[in-house]
Amino acid sequence: MPGRHIRQFWRYDPTLYAPPKYRKACAYDAFIPDRLADLNLTLDGATAGVVSDAEGAIRDLNAHRSDALAPLARLLLRTESLSSSRLEGLSVDARALAHAELRARVGMRVGVTAREVLANVDAMQGAMDAASAECPFTTTDIVDIHQRVMARAPNRHNAGLVRTVQNWIGGNDYNPCGADFVPPPPEQVDSLLADLTDAVTREDLPPLVQAALVHAQFETIHPFEDGNGRTGRALLQVVLRRRGIAPSYVPPVSVILAAQRDAYIDGLGEFRFGDPTRWIAQFAVACARAATLAARYLDAVGDLQAEWRDLLAAAANPRSDAAAWMLIEALPAHPVISTAGAVVATGRTKAAVHAAVAQLEDAGVLIPVSASKRNRLWEASGLLDLVEGLDAGRAPG
Repeated sequence: MPGRHIRQFWRYDPTLYAPPKYRKACAYDAFIPDRLADLNLTLDGATAGVVSDAEGAIRDLNAHRSDALAPLARLLLRTESLSSSRLEGLSVDARALAHAELRARVGMRVGVTAREVLANVDAMQGAMDAASAECPFTTTDIVDIHQRVMARAPNRHNAGLVRTVQNWIGGNDYNPCGADFVPPPPEQVDSLLADLTDAVTREDLPPLVQAALVHAQFETIHPFEDGNGRTGRALLQVVLRRRGIAPSYVPPVSVILAAQRDAYIDGLGEFRFGDPTRWIAQFAVACARAATLAARYLDAVGDLQAEWRDLLAAAANPRSDAAAWMLIEALPAHPVISTAGAVVATGRTKAAVHAAVAQLEDAGVLIPVSASKRNRLWEASGLLDLVEGLDAGRAPG
């Protein structure tokens, strides 16, 4: 990606503590990328082919749309959010997150890291809900995503605040001199974000190329003091949703990027200082792999639901309109569930849900995971094993 470095000077602030070796002024180079509006991009045949294959994989993933499959969309969204958080060092396994999500809903204590990852799930869901191609996309929308991402972070006082200071990646904690990468100075950020939001609304590029450029440019601008990675990965999904190739299911590309973190970081570096088409090709391959993997897991979850129906039919065989059947449809979005959650998920009365839960527990579909009679929780048999496999990037067995 074309751009330029500008020489800047760091002045030591004696009111802030720093070890003696950092108590001095120093020079550093901040990078200012060219505007995406000015980018003249030509894809070679090989890269164009990879992009076309990846877009086809994402469209295939989204080919079967129905209200009955909505819980599966939530499952993929949670997986994408979880892996995106892991890239920022927020590590919670899929099983622990599912339990934490329900504990939070019923007012029980949840760990600090799990709370922050759950905020990322909410941010991704909010971004997807708002990602309408009919509405203009503005800096306010980016700020809103960031505010959701950082809502439960220890430094949440910075949520939704575009930076007014210099930040940097790598090096030391006291100054940007010697950093691996120094984003644009703060006075450049607003104009670069305006160009970025214009790029989100473009329709003259292939959708996946557009998503790759928007994500890498956002990470280059690094407009917030923290939470840029998670915000930027939500933003790439917004582009795919707005362009219509991922209307229902997000390809969990962060699963692939998290498994190849060093290559991902190198790819962003290639975008900034090398050939952006190499980053586009790398991003396309990750999206194709993510979409193909997700499609296999959607099939595996569908097979699991068929097993649950067989178990329920053998154990109780309730009426066709019984709440137990409806709960089986809803479980993929709720790997761990409570009675209150089941009422919301099915829209049935508490009495009907109590009967459904009892039938599904007797059938072995729901496994009780709490001994207390208050705030009882159940885990959907076999589902979290699949979720953990998807989160790890393994093909379903």
